[in-house]
Amino acid sequence: MRLSLKTVVLGGVFTALLAVSAFIRIPMPLVPITLQAEMAILIGLLLGPRIGFCSTALYLVLGLIGLPIFAGGGGLGYVLKPSFGYLLGFCAGAVTAGLIAQKSTRFLRLLGAALAGLAVIYLFGVSYYGILALFYLDSPLAFWPLMVNYVLIFLPTDIPLCALCAFLASRLRPYLAK
Repeated sequence: MRLSLKTVVLGGVFTALLAVSAFIRIPMPLVPITLQAEMAILIGLLLGPRIGFCSTALYLVLGLIGLPIFAGGGGLGYVLKPSFGYLLGFCAGAVTAGLIAQKSTRFLRLLGAALAGLAVIYLFGVSYYGILALFYLDSPLAFWPLMVNYVLIFLPTDIPLCALCAFLASRLRPYLAK
């Protein structure tokens, strides 16, 4: 796959925006609310599944090699943090949003793609935390406490932000296609 200079630059710019979004946070008891999930979704909506994956995966690699670009720092030890599953989910969420959105500029299709991407991010995040709690922390959590603490408390902010992502993507996609 040959990439144009424009595509490489856009991928890099969106990787940087994803890093910046980690530092825009609202403190919460278990996991802080950041704009990372929505930025990962917007990356998928605007860049498509392949470049969206590359952009979010680059963010993940940069954080794992030690750059302090995750919400709680960086480094390989971050793999053992409960929120690492969400970081993995950013890659899958960007791909999901990009695949569903295709080249559409219709708001409802983009909203559906954004919500599907968000669901995938939650799936990765909650599953990873559940596995980590069971095998590493040796304190398994039941299904409902996981859902309440790691999904339901974030929905009131994440759903409107997904709508904003869909709106932005519907307006920005025509310009990125040029």
